[in-house]
Amino acid sequence: MNRTELAELIHNGENSGVEFKRDDVRPERIAKEVAALLNLRGGFILLGVEDDGAVSGLARSAKVAEEWVMEICRSHLQPAVIPFWETIEWRPGVVVGILALSADAPDKPYKAKRGPAWVTQVRVGTTTREATREEEQRLYQQSGGLQYGLKPVPGTTIDAFDTRRLRDYLERILGEDSLDETDVIGLERLLANLDLMSNVDGRRVPAVDGILLFGRSPKRYLPQSGIRALCYPGQNPDYAVLADENLAGPIVGLFRQDGELEESGLIEQALNFVRRNTTPTAKLVEGRRVDRWSYPEVALREAIANALVHRDYSILGTDITLTIFSDRLEIQSPGRLPNTVTVAGMKAGLRYARNQTLVNILRDYGYVDFRGMGIRNKLIPAMHKHNDTEPDLIEEEARFTVRLWKEGPGAGE
Repeated sequence: MNRTELAELIHNGENSGVEFKRDDVRPERIAKEVAALLNLRGGFILLGVEDDGAVSGLARSAKVAEEWVMEICRSHLQPAVIPFWETIEWRPGVVVGILALSADAPDKPYKAKRGPAWVTQVRVGTTTREATREEEQRLYQQSGGLQYGLKPVPGTTIDAFDTRRLRDYLERILGEDSLDETDVIGLERLLANLDLMSNVDGRRVPAVDGILLFGRSPKRYLPQSGIRALCYPGQNPDYAVLADENLAGPIVGLFRQDGELEESGLIEQALNFVRRNTTPTAKLVEGRRVDRWSYPEVALREAIANALVHRDYSILGTDITLTIFSDRLEIQSPGRLPNTVTVAGMKAGLRYARNQTLVNILRDYGYVDFRGMGIRNKLIPAMHKHNDTEPDLIEEEARFTVRLWKEGPGAGE
């Protein structure tokens, strides 16, 4: 970092990635801020800068300050970290210490020492506070330490599954022997081996992923499992909504033995909503009328399936949203991208999975790309071919959005 970059950080003030601190605060205060920034996406702690942005400088020598910071990060953080440290002379005799924290910290959640306890800290805007139980779970999930989809769903038994869908998957897709519904123990063992049930105190209970995929009524047990589908007449949300539906049910459809769809799952419901609320254009091709839909099905299917597979189901009280505007379609998934995943990486074909069981089973059905590169190999090429537009992939603080444009360059000219 150079002095110009430092000046810009100070001028912009504290935010979710920048914290100002004097270097005479207690070590616990520094550790708390370090843990919170690492648990978000890294950032900077500027030592020798007051809360109002005034630069007072380090109260100790640069070497002593560095040793002090490194000891805090070793003894007051769990797991210990080794941050990048540098100093910049702000003006003659006034030095600012810069503690740079990586955006790709792999061992979340980071905990700060508070007395005899270790406490997970999170950053919310310019504020650092103790993490809630749900926030801590999400941090474990981001680092791969917790698979939320394997959690047992309270209040459920094997009866919460739709046996018809299980039969279709086990027999038609996996080629298992005919399903014997009377052999409950054998069926539970098989479902546990497929990570669709979890072991709890010596008994087997349906797991989150199992209910999402094959549950009779997923919304009953997992209120965050649906899709809110909306259609507006213009380019912005409006009270004059044209359609507002809550789509619910298991993710996968029910198919006949010949592979034909018998009953829609969430993916088919979402596709049908788009078809009902968009109008195709028609043209003649070799004397035949050919309808051209606003959005290609391969792109829609990929975007919808990705949202269902990769959303953060540990975030309660909010569904995926599918919104149709006059000029675009947006699909928003609750939760940020998993740890180390970037939009650039997704476009390049990076394989990742927040919910591996969902990915595996939707891949078995052919809902998602078997190579795990659907964004690169399906979504983007389909939109290029359809209307020469590039899908927008937008990561925000608590959600991820895929935006598809209705018209390409020069439309309407």
